[in-house]
Parts: sequence; C-alpha cells; structure tokens
Amino acid sequence: MSKVEDFLTKEEEAAIIEAIRKSEKNTSGEIRVHIEPSSVSAEEPNKPIDAFDRAAEVFDMLNMANTKARNGVLIYVAVNDRTLVIMGDKGINDIVGQNFWESTKDIIINHFKNGHMKQGLVEGILKAGEQLKKHFPYQKNDKNELPDDISVG
Repeated sequence: MSKVEDFLTKEEEAAIIEAIRKSEKNTSGEIRVHIEPSSVSAEEPNKPIDAFDRAAEVFDMLNMANTKARNGVLIYVAVNDRTLVIMGDKGINDIVGQNFWESTKDIIINHFKNGHMKQGLVEGILKAGEQLKKHFPYQKNDKNELPDDISVG
C-alpha cells in the first residue's frame, strides 16, 4: 500500500483535508478523496480495470454508502493512469442530473493538466461542497459520518 507522501506533501495533504472539512460544514454530504498509482482490481492486483469500476470498489471499501442520507461523494484519482472519477451515492444520484459533477471534474482536470494536484483537489472539493449544499444543506444535528482523511491505495 502506498503512502499519501508518495503523492502529496504534508502541507498539500493538510490543505485538502481542510477543504473537505470546510465543505462539510455547509452540507450533510460527506466527501472522501482516494489517490492511488493505477486502477487495478482489488481481487487481482496486477490486472488493470476501468477507472469507474475501480472507483466503485473503493467506494464500497471505504463504506461510502454508510451515510444516513446516502449522500457520500468519492473523488477517485489514479495518478499514473491520469484518470479521475467523481462518484456520488444513491441519495445524490436520485436527485441530481447525470452531468451534476461535470463542472467539478473540469475544475480538477484543468489544474491537474498544469501539474497542480493539490489546487485541483482543493477547488474541486469546495465546488462539490457547494453543489451538495443545494440538495443536502447542513442540519443542526448533522455529524461527520465518514473520516476526512485522504485514502491511498
């Protein structure tokens, strides 16, 4: 298993976690980030798989569906493959349109193209938080249902 330090400095990691916390203050939604070198199957670690399929595996592995409102969002990045998937849980997908995450994805990709991984993730997370707030605003009794740390594969 890789370490976060393989992809981000401690300062970059802290900035991304802070963006997650800031975003989640305005929504009951939960945002997680998972970074790994390549999209490979959990069952067959030497076998490359489609990034969307791998993101679905990671979504399950991180228990993203364990939120009360089913409003977890995974930002999945396979660095060496240069792939990005934003996956929302059933509660989100039942409400929003098919292209709901496209503007968030565009922000992240534009920064990635310029070599700014941290900035892309921070701005993407903040944008995702804004979008989640529209459909899942923060409630008084909301609690943080998922860890804010960065998952690494």
